[in-house]
Amino acid sequence: MERECTLILLKPDTIERNLVGEVINRIEKTGMKIVGIKMFRMTDELVAEHYSHLTDKPFFKDLRDFMMETPIIALVIEGFEAVKRVRMLAGSTNPREAMPGTIRGDYSISTRKNVIHASGTIDEAKAEIKRFFREDEIFDYIRKNAMDYIVS
Repeated sequence: MERECTLILLKPDTIERNLVGEVINRIEKTGMKIVGIKMFRMTDELVAEHYSHLTDKPFFKDLRDFMMETPIIALVIEGFEAVKRVRMLAGSTNPREAMPGTIRGDYSISTRKNVIHASGTIDEAKAEIKRFFREDEIFDYIRKNAMDYIVS
């Protein structure tokens, strides 16, 4: 098993529906750690770059408008097989196919309003992390176990 990083975007519906803490809590409970996090507004150019594989689709304008209606939160998550594990935690993009217990299965409203973006492959994760984070915005640290704080 290899330690790797992956990108997560908490979409506008996550912000609008007050689900940020719930989603981050689910990620942290997996044992993976957050090594980068920031909130910002997507630009037209950034949406077009990130969803370049969808720009010719009839729903792209609605997707672009949705992704720009509120700020989003981007996270870099580190852990063993992080890309695969986060994708499993996120669930299917289509909420009708997303299993209960996954983030999308529990919170998605539609294919567009599906709460979370998660990188699909290791190569995608590397490219997407570079798109949203500078190197100095990703941190290496040792996470302490709660037991480390118990005073005898």
